[in-house]
Amino acid sequence: MKKILCVLAIVVTLFLVMTVAGSFYMLHFALAPAPDRQDTAAVYTWLYEHHPETRPWVDSLRQANALCDTFVTMPNSERHHAIFVRNPRAAGHTAVLVHGWRDQSIKMLQIARIYEQILGYNILLPDLHAHGLSEGESIGMGWNDRKDVLHWMVLASRMFNSHSFVVHGVSMGAATTMNVSGEPMPASISTVRFIEDCGYTSVWDEFHFQLGEDFGLPDFPLMFSTNLLCQLLNGWSFTEAAPIRQVEKCKYPMFFIHGDNDDFVPSWMVRPLYKAKLGKKELWITKGTAHAVSYKDYPEEYTARVCDFVTKY
Repeated sequence: MKKILCVLAIVVTLFLVMTVAGSFYMLHFALAPAPDRQDTAAVYTWLYEHHPETRPWVDSLRQANALCDTFVTMPNSERHHAIFVRNPRAAGHTAVLVHGWRDQSIKMLQIARIYEQILGYNILLPDLHAHGLSEGESIGMGWNDRKDVLHWMVLASRMFNSHSFVVHGVSMGAATTMNVSGEPMPASISTVRFIEDCGYTSVWDEFHFQLGEDFGLPDFPLMFSTNLLCQLLNGWSFTEAAPIRQVEKCKYPMFFIHGDNDDFVPSWMVRPLYKAKLGKKELWITKGTAHAVSYKDYPEEYTARVCDFVTKY
């Protein structure tokens, strides 16, 4: 009996040690910032290679000293960065463009061009917590980031004297956008429209999918232990970080975009998100499109649909 108990104790101890070690690994794998997060030159190289149409526009903005950087201290005392363009034609309209996981503000310039060059909006592109030139040690998957984006919107309303906003995000930026949509809007903002491009229903759903897809593992025990570890270290959980619940509370128009060949944020997620949204909404499923490349695959239609949605509401 003593030998059996000893063996059992060893097995349980090994299980616990492996689970704890696995949880730290999974949390680091999911939430550690990109090691090259501040390499803006490499991101501009990527932008011009994948979206060459942006280069003449960016060059013209630079020649006019219109593409500006700003650093602000957020309510949590972190120093965050954004790039912005003040458009003299804006007439109170501003677009806030929100980047994806381990990306940075520059990677939204191809979308920002639609708003600044075609629609005549001011544009603001923040680097989220732990991304780009903003401070932070752990990615927030768009949950606490919703508070930062709301803070940027308040600042933008003062900077540009804006009352009308569009918040447009891709991937984790789309999740951030949906999380913002369920919050009360600042009093200085009278009109808001939201565009989410390939966002996930919840962090739990997304990590569940990735755990099975990338590692072939079930939820138990790692999802549960890693979720607990995230709560202890970061103060939020995979289950509370649920854009679908924020969308249920959204009172503003929302445009849902998702590729039907997305194998990173699976395409099925857009259906329950769209269903959860009450009131004014639109849905576009792009054919044959992988993750976060709907604009790249359909640039003219993407531009037309975004402009139509924004002007309609």
